[in-house]
Amino acid sequence: MAMSIGPVLAAVLIVFVVAATAVAEEAKGAQSTYIVHLAPDHPALALSAARSGSHGALLGRVLQLPRHLQAPRPRLIYSYAHAATGIAARLTTAQAAHIATQPGVLSVHRDEARQLHTTHTPAFLSLSQAAGLLPAASGASGTASDVVVGVLDTGIYPIGRSSFAPAIALGPTPSTFSGGCVSAGAFNASAYCNTKLVGAKFFYKGYEAGLGHPIDESKESKSPLDTEGHGTHTASTAAGSAVPNAGLFDYARGQALGMAPGARIAAYKICWSSGCYDSDILAAFDEAVADGVNVISLSVGSSGLAPSFFRDSIAIGAFGAVKKGIVVSASAGNSGPGEYTATNIAPWILTVGASTVDREFPADVVLGDGSVYGGVSLYSGEPLGSTQLPVVYAADCGSRLCYLDALDKEKVAGKIVLCERGGNARVEKGAAVKQAGGAGMILANTEESGEELLADSHLVPATMVGQTYGEKITHYVKTDPSPTATIVFRGTVIGKTPSAPQIASFSSRGPNYRAPEILKPDVTAPGVNILAAWTGEASPTDIDIDPRRVEFNIISGTSMSCPHVSGLAALLRQAHPDWSPAAVKSALMTTAYNEDNSGETIKDLATGVASTPFVRGAGHVDPNRALNPGLVYDADTADYIGFLCALGYPPSLIAVFTRDGSDADCSAKPARSGDLNYPNFATVFSSYKDSVTYHRVVRNVGSNASAVYEAKIESPAGVDVSVTPSKLVFDEENGSLAYEITLAVAGNPVIVEAKYSFGSLTWSDGVHEVRSAIAVTWPSGGASSM
Repeated sequence: MAMSIGPVLAAVLIVFVVAATAVAEEAKGAQSTYIVHLAPDHPALALSAARSGSHGALLGRVLQLPRHLQAPRPRLIYSYAHAATGIAARLTTAQAAHIATQPGVLSVHRDEARQLHTTHTPAFLSLSQAAGLLPAASGASGTASDVVVGVLDTGIYPIGRSSFAPAIALGPTPSTFSGGCVSAGAFNASAYCNTKLVGAKFFYKGYEAGLGHPIDESKESKSPLDTEGHGTHTASTAAGSAVPNAGLFDYARGQALGMAPGARIAAYKICWSSGCYDSDILAAFDEAVADGVNVISLSVGSSGLAPSFFRDSIAIGAFGAVKKGIVVSASAGNSGPGEYTATNIAPWILTVGASTVDREFPADVVLGDGSVYGGVSLYSGEPLGSTQLPVVYAADCGSRLCYLDALDKEKVAGKIVLCERGGNARVEKGAAVKQAGGAGMILANTEESGEELLADSHLVPATMVGQTYGEKITHYVKTDPSPTATIVFRGTVIGKTPSAPQIASFSSRGPNYRAPEILKPDVTAPGVNILAAWTGEASPTDIDIDPRRVEFNIISGTSMSCPHVSGLAALLRQAHPDWSPAAVKSALMTTAYNEDNSGETIKDLATGVASTPFVRGAGHVDPNRALNPGLVYDADTADYIGFLCALGYPPSLIAVFTRDGSDADCSAKPARSGDLNYPNFATVFSSYKDSVTYHRVVRNVGSNASAVYEAKIESPAGVDVSVTPSKLVFDEENGSLAYEITLAVAGNPVIVEAKYSFGSLTWSDGVHEVRSAIAVTWPSGGASSM
């Protein structure tokens, strides 16, 4: 499934042929936004976006447009200098195609819209004062207070939100941070920013260009102010201050606490009601790097297959950030449970999947025949009580998926409606039932979502049930001559779930579409039914007909799991300021756990069986163990350039990442992309006689300089695994040691049903367990030993 990179001009020209076809219906001469990556000495970089309105002709000249292509005049939107080198400009397809052929132009691609990947978790993660990751008391000096987390999202809503108040003695803003807050519209920087919220900026030019008109400020704020809620939620999850007695209505009451409550927050608003544009994302990366953030949290990505790295503005911006020592954590996406759905899959990005915690909001369906089926809900209105009400199947009332304006009011009025998941928003289904006069809703999962349960603050008494219970309820409704039911809401329950964590069905999965030998996602973290701060500008359901406003909200997505890991990265950055982004990632990956609280392998809610490394990555983050991982797999940008060389990228395209004006030297490239010093292993066998060897280097970061580690191998089915040497003896002079791991088809394999086999390699010194997942993809099927 990996894309092979051909000659650079051919690749770029293909891009423009596709782009030209896509806009064939546009009027001749219509402009679109293009991102143009340039050599560092290109004269276009000297132009300021502030001067673009009156210097379109100058931009056309420095981009070497011939006379017949100088109209309409190109318009500069952004100039990039820190996370990337280039510009964003309004160009016609003909202008863009011509520019792509000019000297000093590295890559050109159209601006694309990305989508958002929509405080019990500190306890679930066992974050402890004893481990040194959390402050001892709310008045004490806050751990991670020297760290700034840059949150690229929908902005921030600090008005009346204690999550963004400096509740602990933070002291002055770190001297390494040079950013700040921008006043605009409804956002008053002097009133809202403080030693906790140290940065707030907004990026809208790509969005407005895509809209074709200015932002409607009656609907969204052209300022850092969050009118959607998503950015406020993610920022408070990563680094929110402690807030007592937080909750959504009467659900999840307790202390809300970000992962790194002592860290500072800098909010960069890149997402608007219609999406998040690459040009704005790259501008925010550029600004965050220049400001001096330490961690970047990005819960945004593609909704389809991951783009090629050289056309992926997130991958490019993240590379520039990592080059400056900034950890970049990003969501894997919500396109599961299909294969190859993970996005943000570049190896320099910490890619996060989503899983459950041991807290639920049970709401049971009680049928007229006495059967009781468990579900979940955050409904807070008047309950139905014990009286049984008639139940109807939505498919018999005009809309199986319960769309607005589609249900038959005569059939629905006064009844509980059984709706199926999919097609439209879950809360919108309940709104459709209410609109039609229904008394309540049972929302049943289909095969696609399996047993995944997501709680919502519905507008009618409603609950969600899994596929199995949904099928039983459907059978009852179809076969009983007078089916009835009620819903019983049971509040908040902690620690009584069958098992936790479990991987959410929506969580995007591997294998890695662009680099099959890099296992993605990297880790999983809490992302289901997460409580965090919310905007005062939108309802908890985020639908217009809901008039309610709340200080905290409970939502789900890899958008929620990403900031958990971003906050943990901030804690590790404070504890180990000399660690590289790769070392921080390695510590979180190799110490992750793979068993739930019942001692079984973490389950996949999409299948109901054990998850695999393509679903959970290295496992579920364990912050206390990550503080002292024993060994780390380190890498720098030179290693990532070697990885790109091994993928087949030509030096001229790699220059998009290096940005130094010189071609990358691929003469000494690794034998394969999997030779990158990555903590996990993923191999694709080309035949049933294949054998693959990878090289790794580990650095001892434990307190014992003379530690001795021995290898423990769990071989994937049908694979022989050998490690040389099998013992690593460290001392004062040899703090880093190399080893080789060989994966070979075992014996005489036969093709079987499974496409994949999984195992692990663990280095142990009796104190630390440094675990690496192993994933094997078989050619056209699977293999096992006879």
